[in-house]
Amino acid sequence: MSRTLKALIALAVVVLLAFTGMAWFARGEAARLVTSPLDSRRPIDETPADVGMAYRDVTVTSADGVNLAGWWTPSENGAALILQHGYKVNRSTDLLGIAALFAEHGYGVLLSSVRAHDVNGGELITFGREEMQDLAAWIDFARLADGVDPERIGIFGNSLGGSLVIQVAAQSPEIKAVVAHSAFASMRSTVETSVRYFTGLPPFPFAPMIVFWVGRDRGMYLDDFDFTQWVDDLSPRPILFLQGGADVVVTPESGRLLYDAAREPKELWFDPDLEHIAFFDERPDEFERRVVGFYDRYLPAPVPASAAEETDGAPATDPLGAR
Repeated sequence: MSRTLKALIALAVVVLLAFTGMAWFARGEAARLVTSPLDSRRPIDETPADVGMAYRDVTVTSADGVNLAGWWTPSENGAALILQHGYKVNRSTDLLGIAALFAEHGYGVLLSSVRAHDVNGGELITFGREEMQDLAAWIDFARLADGVDPERIGIFGNSLGGSLVIQVAAQSPEIKAVVAHSAFASMRSTVETSVRYFTGLPPFPFAPMIVFWVGRDRGMYLDDFDFTQWVDDLSPRPILFLQGGADVVVTPESGRLLYDAAREPKELWFDPDLEHIAFFDERPDEFERRVVGFYDRYLPAPVPASAAEETDGAPATDPLGAR
């Protein structure tokens, strides 16, 4: 055997061993990305009381028996907003300030949570496949809550929560207005950006390997998670997208991809300087004007029947008084 052939064989063995090692390492990362054991989760370190909100602890049970924890602040204006957290965080993360703002404007606020997050049961994160049962249970809670007009329920989601609320709203006519804050448009469009952020690994060769193992071991595939396929089902209900151009968690093109796939009425607030879910923290006044204004516009209080009768077809002045 020639020296050159021996060198090529040795190189091939080294490459094979390196590839095998990377593949098995990627399998471990894939498992870590889609599972969330209870003892590994971020603790709840604040409650609505820390931002001046009156609230109570509430629970619901999904259709398949998962118990879910949340916080409820009653409505003062007859409308309610459901706020959904993102990936591997909980209801106390990045939402309490937003919740307080909505409550100040009279909205009932339901800080919801999903399986494999918060203090809830389950360990597998399925990016919408099973979480729809959880959000459906929270929608039922809001719809039946005292003081809430079931025709005036909106929903708000951060990050993965933004993608989940798009899907559940498409499936739930009870939801009348949607705000998606830094949602990802599809797993395929954001996988390289998100793998780099959540693992610190280069997208190549690890993103394809992780995608392979998630599909093989968990039965979840890239094209199963395309929220552009859901967003066009919302119309004629409105949606507002918030997307930062400096986002490194999801691809910054996500907001535009979702906006282009949606039908009217739709709005896109894009800020090239903002990072992931940064709109409330970095643009608080404009957030209040745009986001609260959006819900005020699309979840209006009904006009009292007496007021409608007074204005519907009534003359501008009393003809007798004009004499």
